Amino acid sequence: AENMETINRETLQADFDAFDISEEFGFLLEEPLTNLPDNYRVWMDLANNLTHLIKSRKLRDLVHEMPVLIPNLLSDHRELSLAHLALGFISMGYVWQEGQHAPAQVLPKALAVPYWLVSRRLGLPPILTYADSVLANWKLRDPTGDMEIGNMDLIFSFPGGESCRGFFIVSLLVEMAASSGIFKLNLSPSEFNQFTCCAFYESREIGITEFVLFPDHVDPTAFHGTLRIFVSGWRDNPMLPNGLLYEGVSTEPMFLSGGSAAQSSAIQCFDALLSIQHDDETGKDAFPSTSDPQKMFPGKAVIYLFFLKVFFLDYMPPAHCQLIETLSARPSLRDLILSCSSSDLCQAYNSCVSAMVDLRSYHLFAVQKYIVGPGNRTMGCPLRGVGTMLNDKGTGGSNLMGFLKGVCNTTKKALISDRPCVPRENTMSFML
Repeated sequence: AENMETINRETLQADFDAFDISEEFGFLLEEPLTNLPDNYRVWMDLANNLTHLIKSRKLRDLVHEMPVLIPNLLSDHRELSLAHLALGFISMGYVWQEGQHAPAQVLPKALAVPYWLVSRRLGLPPILTYADSVLANWKLRDPTGDMEIGNMDLIFSFPGGESCRGFFIVSLLVEMAASSGIFKLNLSPSEFNQFTCCAFYESREIGITEFVLFPDHVDPTAFHGTLRIFVSGWRDNPMLPNGLLYEGVSTEPMFLSGGSAAQSSAIQCFDALLSIQHDDETGKDAFPSTSDPQKMFPGKAVIYLFFLKVFFLDYMPPAHCQLIETLSARPSLRDLILSCSSSDLCQAYNSCVSAMVDLRSYHLFAVQKYIVGPGNRTMGCPLRGVGTMLNDKGTGGSNLMGFLKGVCNTTKKALISDRPCVPRENTMSFML
């Protein structure tokens, strides 16, 4: 039995290695680099001084002086990840340097061409994604210290000071806490039991606890008035209705979503693990109606699946997408529990789903506090702020509140209501 357990553990470890997820770091990029080879020093110089260059309005001029560098000397995955991160931050700064009223319509060749080439090698779009700004944008102040918020810093930053650091680092801690639950669960529903479900549930509770750090480290005025525009994309964005032209790459503008928590690999994995099915009602109001999703996803929940691919999966690292697709292809965990007579499993499953509801409910609260409320009051919006232009839009371009409420409601529907469920404490009391 002990030998079989060891074999199963090794098999599970090999599976997660293939999906770029580790027990210690979850979906985070392990030990990100902070320097590129000297050939690409100009990228690092701009990215490392980005906040000052944006505030002094010098970034665009310096980008125009940049040579077109080909990233053929970058061979290591972590080098490519750092290059994608640096070029992403520079591109966002370039586009939004002058604020909502004068965004750049064209990304210069010196940025667009290498960014496109690096993106193709990584399987990511040429825009700053959640995987860039959260999963790969961290370093320890004391390399021998713990991964806690006081000892963590960003590799690159936007204007916004501590609120910018807090926004990305708290998101990273939520991701790290949440993804630890995935590693504790076997990929096979047949191995699901109350113990592993409780391990998952505890990781969700930790994730919510980390999320609550937002008010201590992110000021709503600074986020809405300064930072938010720099994580906004150019899909369904009224400030860039015609998208962004990538000079030297395409003769037609591109329409790409900004990074958002909806691109979280961990959250999508938990939906797949728990067989939480979002229907067309979830995505229809947020769906940009320029394409025909029926051709891509014939069958049930067509609009949501199209929305999932266009706004989420295409912006995640390919290995993480493969994990989500692998989990989604497995037999339904919910159906398995419904088919058995174990009230303990039912209670454990409902606890997990309830934890997902709690996390999504808190996300709704955070959106109201940091986006909708400040936007309605237009409080603290300087030249570069977004004002009321993105009040109903996520950084990914979605109909923000409608989509988040829909996702929360369909998560609740996954609860197995005809079985007893674990009594839960009022975990949402911290919102009051």
